[in-house]
Amino acid sequence: MTGAKTLVAYLTRSGNTRVIAETLHRQLGADLFEIRPARPYPADYEQHVAQAKQERDSGFEPPLAAEVDNIAKYDEIFLGFPIWGETTPPPIRSFLKSHDLSGKTLRPFITHGGYGVGEAPSVLARHGAAAHIERAFVLEADQERRTLNQVRDWLGRVHA
Repeated sequence: MTGAKTLVAYLTRSGNTRVIAETLHRQLGADLFEIRPARPYPADYEQHVAQAKQERDSGFEPPLAAEVDNIAKYDEIFLGFPIWGETTPPPIRSFLKSHDLSGKTLRPFITHGGYGVGEAPSVLARHGAAAHIERAFVLEADQERRTLNQVRDWLGRVHA
């Protein structure tokens, strides 16, 4: 895309998606934007999961801490996020709803903890219908969940 302006926008919880986003930023010379909710999620993994599940089930789309300045200047957007509760995280729905992506190429990159992309493709299609959505790059990145389970197993043996 000659003369195209590229944005890498991403949401991360554990840092896996950030690693991909920063790599794209460096390799492409693209602008980088971290999608963050106005009210941060709990740092505790289980509290975070419970809140995200409640938001997913209610259809809540949280306000964002910031929006991309002049999204119209971008032709191509790499959109990165982890799968939460077998779907797209609520802040990603908020991002898609609050930015006009008409005519833009949307290139999703998705991390997940072993359960696949779930409903994410259909959520992207519904919320980003004005964009041309490319096939997602998908990467399993389940280290956090695996670590938590291993520590619990160990504690169960030690304190049995």
